[in-house]
Amino acid sequence: MNLNVVWATGLAIATDLGLKILGAIVIWFLGRWLIGMVVRLISASMIRQHFDSTIVSYLRTSISVLLDIILIIAILGIFGIQTTSFAAMLAAGGVAIGVAWSGLLANFAAGVFLVILKPFKVGDFVSAGGVTGTVSDVGLFGTTIQTPDNIWTLIGNNKALGDNIQNFSKNPYRRVELVAQLDHTADHGLAINLLKARLAKIPNVLRDPAPDVEILQFTPYGPLLAVRPYTNNANYWQVYFDTNRLIREAFGEASLPQPLQHMAVHGGKPLA
Repeated sequence: MNLNVVWATGLAIATDLGLKILGAIVIWFLGRWLIGMVVRLISASMIRQHFDSTIVSYLRTSISVLLDIILIIAILGIFGIQTTSFAAMLAAGGVAIGVAWSGLLANFAAGVFLVILKPFKVGDFVSAGGVTGTVSDVGLFGTTIQTPDNIWTLIGNNKALGDNIQNFSKNPYRRVELVAQLDHTADHGLAINLLKARLAKIPNVLRDPAPDVEILQFTPYGPLLAVRPYTNNANYWQVYFDTNRLIREAFGEASLPQPLQHMAVHGGKPLA
């Protein structure tokens, strides 16, 4: 065996392979840079045209994934792999994976409907899929929600769309639901007028509609008042806590009696 021929052949193969690897690395980084630039340009164009931020986020992710797949196929072509065959294999594999991962495809389809129907958008405060919080992203397969206690939560789009959805940001305002317990001997008319007058002074409480303060029900302690101011969603918890504090302070300053449970005990002979 001629060692020179073997060496020359091995060197040629190694050189060719090395050049292909180097070319693949260059194309990968250049392609990723171009993909990032294209995605940014498309996003900027949609933002300038005032597209919904949820649609922008969804399309940006979809375009990036599609271009990444094209880039990988192009790189495989450098190594002599038939890209048409690979594309066919990828499609067949996609079908097989789709059958096995039907839930993943269901999440993808639900994501498309979420973008089209728009029951919520990025920035809305919602309750979806059993989770309540602010929507931070609507992705290809899942919706990301930041809960009020700052927990990052990912919900499958199919679960989010298939369950009840409450969008607290859809309407211009919402009602704060609180109650105030009165004693049997307390003047409920005085308490109602007192709360109505003071609720109007709480920051961010809406004047129209005006706060509701009425007798909700009767308990063993006495009348239970429904205290319901209205406010914008962004100020909900501020109004909630301020109202609770106001009830305590207003009743204390008016010297309303503390609610105590009243029981009537009647003497008599025990039943036979």
